[in-house]
Amino acid sequence: KNCSCTGLGVYRFTLFLKNKRELKCNPVSAQTCEECLVSGPQCAWCFSETFIGPGQLTAERCGDVTTLMEKGCPRDQIEDPRGSTVLLLNENVTTQSKDKKLKPHEIKQLQPQKLLVNLRMGEPQTFEVKFKRVEAYPIDLYYLMDLSFSMEDDLINIKRLGTDLMKEMEGITDDFRIGFGSFVDKTVMPYISTTKDMLENPCKRKQPCARPFSFQNVLRLTNDAQWFHDLVGEQRISGNLDSPEGGFDALMQVAVCEEQIGWRNVTRLLVFSTDAGFHFAGDGKLGGIVLPNDGKCHLENNTYTMSHYYDYPSIAHLAEKLSEKNIQTIFAVTRDVLHLYEGLKIHFPKSAVGILSNDSHNILQLIVDAYNALTSEVIMENSRLPEGFQISYTAVCKDNTTQSGTEGRRCLNISMGDEVKFHISIVAHKCPKDPEEIRVTLKALGFSEEVEILLKVICQCGCYKNRTPDSPKCNNGSGTLECGVCRCKEGYVGTSCECDAEEADTLGLMDLCRKDNSSSTCSNNGRCVCGECVCKKKTPNHFYYGKYCQCDNFRCDQYQGLICGGKSRGHCECGMCNCFPGFTGSACDCPLSTSGCEAKTGALCNGKGSCVCGVCVCSDSRYQGPTCEICPTCPDRCSVHRDCVWCRVFSKGLLEEECQRQCSHLNITLVQESSQFPPAHHNTGFYMCKEKDEDDCWVHFVYQDDNRANTSYLHVVEKLACPAGPDVLLITGVATGSIVLIGVALLIIWKLITTIHDKREFARFQKELVKAKWDTGENPIYKSAVTTVLNPKFKDQ
Repeated sequence: KNCSCTGLGVYRFTLFLKNKRELKCNPVSAQTCEECLVSGPQCAWCFSETFIGPGQLTAERCGDVTTLMEKGCPRDQIEDPRGSTVLLLNENVTTQSKDKKLKPHEIKQLQPQKLLVNLRMGEPQTFEVKFKRVEAYPIDLYYLMDLSFSMEDDLINIKRLGTDLMKEMEGITDDFRIGFGSFVDKTVMPYISTTKDMLENPCKRKQPCARPFSFQNVLRLTNDAQWFHDLVGEQRISGNLDSPEGGFDALMQVAVCEEQIGWRNVTRLLVFSTDAGFHFAGDGKLGGIVLPNDGKCHLENNTYTMSHYYDYPSIAHLAEKLSEKNIQTIFAVTRDVLHLYEGLKIHFPKSAVGILSNDSHNILQLIVDAYNALTSEVIMENSRLPEGFQISYTAVCKDNTTQSGTEGRRCLNISMGDEVKFHISIVAHKCPKDPEEIRVTLKALGFSEEVEILLKVICQCGCYKNRTPDSPKCNNGSGTLECGVCRCKEGYVGTSCECDAEEADTLGLMDLCRKDNSSSTCSNNGRCVCGECVCKKKTPNHFYYGKYCQCDNFRCDQYQGLICGGKSRGHCECGMCNCFPGFTGSACDCPLSTSGCEAKTGALCNGKGSCVCGVCVCSDSRYQGPTCEICPTCPDRCSVHRDCVWCRVFSKGLLEEECQRQCSHLNITLVQESSQFPPAHHNTGFYMCKEKDEDDCWVHFVYQDDNRANTSYLHVVEKLACPAGPDVLLITGVATGSIVLIGVALLIIWKLITTIHDKREFARFQKELVKAKWDTGENPIYKSAVTTVLNPKFKDQ
């Protein structure tokens, strides 16, 4: 469907166009039609041959249309090309339900699909792109699992994932496919042990384990849940030496090996499951691997074969490939490494992080929650623009809320069937070196559909096609008449090529190059040729101009070291800055746009100040920061919402009697556990809170403030986390047991002391016995009790 978009449903900056017409054109020494057009979007060129007379400057042909017509130039002889937008393919977005069963290539979520944008330098062209989240959109999900030894219990639960996930996804889409891959680490030291025994069985407990490997594509994407169950059931864990794993190698191969994995042009989800950190670019040097990752597919027999040859990919390289292949990543990780992957998520534009239980029993709910969070957010991105081009976005999201600036690319909380719009503005500040059409693509992150934009910059005047070579009006054929101006042949100069270049300075025409007798020839900034000043150029971009070279384009006020704030803000004209629409000030230093003043809540300067030159000036002295959102002495938002949560959800707290009056603006959603919260991040606008009441009970909730609608969205865990009460039996038992134990302990101590004391005394007694030396003798007063009598009759025979 082809149509010209000038006035046909294409959103335009009418205010900009109005302001543009109100500006007068002040060309900088324009000698040709092309030089005039690049002087500014408000400049036009009169190519009437009779427009200027003798003594008039060629630059007078350049001006705004109104001024040229007032000087007598016919409107049909004014070159004033305008930009335009032409729709080349504009099929309506698809309205699909599950019973339609359209093929992926038949589904359209973006409109239009192709357009041609003709750009006039400095003049933005704005067009509208619609995005509609189609119901029952096909999904490809690839489960990539860490099979190191610590994930042994997780593997058991993953075996039934295919069947359960198929059943769960029936409520979302009827075209769902699932695949499975596994990884460990590079198969060289020091990541694994290369001894023969450890290569055969790397598990420390000597139970049967698989040989170490880097990445294996176990099952390409399929809709056969039983096949998934059977193949995953055959998998065995493996082992490695260090804690970080080689998951980045596996992620890269899953992204770039589209044919082997079986990716379709549908929603692509990649679940990355692990309980450890990751190696990244540079870590390969530990194993003697110095070649950077080439980002190409190296699967042979579904196994990554170049892990020993190429280093791990960098974070930026991996994020680029995942974005290029429209893959949305879900990091299912254990709580121990959650902080690591939360930091990694920032570098992956379309990704989510979920807490994986120690045995992965919650993986199903984690995947479903992450999918809902990812698909409820739409982020537009574009391919790289050539130098000198700028693009900006304004989003018209749900309930017609608008976002611009850095947030103009995204819309949040999009449900099935919702339609959002993006007003996209492109402006060119210079002519491209290649005059051919420039191709730029737009897409929603995570989706394969693209909007193709063909850019053409108007750098040549249409009157150039009617040029007359060797024109009699150019001194009888001494030049070519182009757009009313003679382009002289070599050796001739002058408005009509009437002067010989070698004699031009010697003809008595010097007085024509002076403003008055007291002035210097061409203001000392040029040379008088054939009665006309040819002004100097200080640099290719800095030069003098004017009838007497009295003006220049470089002696104006500067902003941030750039003349008139740079080419995107304005240009210097004879000592004064001529600012482009959207800027003002002596150096075009004051932007009129308020996008830089928008707080995260959407209010200008958070409603606590005024936006002056694109910068917030806080009127409330308590607030500070670039958008007046920082208030060190204010109660935090968690405390502000806390009392309303107590009274609205739990019917308690200080506001119980006035709850309805003070808390009616809150939109509260109850959840069973904190894992069901929307992702808390500054990009989503949700912030985490944890508050305690007088009973030492904790309430967990997240909030998102919407100042424009004067409301706040809260998700609250419906049950309080209260400490358990005292156990009387336990306390009594512990007290009694403690007393008995203390008594027994005292008896044991007393017994030990007495035993030790007796042993010491006995040892000392033994020692004294050894030292004693006795002397044998008789008592002098001792008389023996024995008396001996001799018989005289006895004879010794």
